[in-house]
This record gives sequence, C-alpha cells and structure tokens, in this order.
Amino acid sequence: MLTFSPEEVGLADTSPCAGIRADLKMCLLNSDCCKKDKLTPRQCLKDGAIPEECIQLRQSFFECKRSLLDNRRRFRGHKGY
Repeated sequence: MLTFSPEEVGLADTSPCAGIRADLKMCLLNSDCCKKDKLTPRQCLKDGAIPEECIQLRQSFFECKRSLLDNRRRFRGHKGY
C-alpha cells in the first residue's frame, strides 16, 4: 500500500487529515470498481465493492475527522499522519 504525507507529494491541502484523504482517494481510484466498472469513487463507496485496505483507510479517515471535533483529543493531537 502506498502512503503519502502532505510534504512528500506537495498536496495543496494541509489539513490534519490530508494524508489519509489522499491515500483513500488513490486506493479508490486504483480499485477494480473504478477501473473496470467505470464507476466514480463515491458510487464505489456506496456499493461497498471496494478492497479491504480501502475500507480500513475509510475508517482511519473517519477517525481522523472525528478526532478534530473531540475536545479531549485537542490536547493530545490529531490522529493521522
């Protein structure tokens, strides 16, 4: 699995969850659902026809976004990379 940090790729988005978002996006675009079936990543997520690593990245992205709203986590730092 490829992982990119915002500094390595030069992402324009510098939000705390930008690295996980980029990894999830690349995972979805490289999946068979997008390549063979010619569906959009959003449609692939709704159908659930994505590989296990994309599901794990989606869960990590959800946890990262959730940690932004959790006041207890503000002192410990945001999840993600």
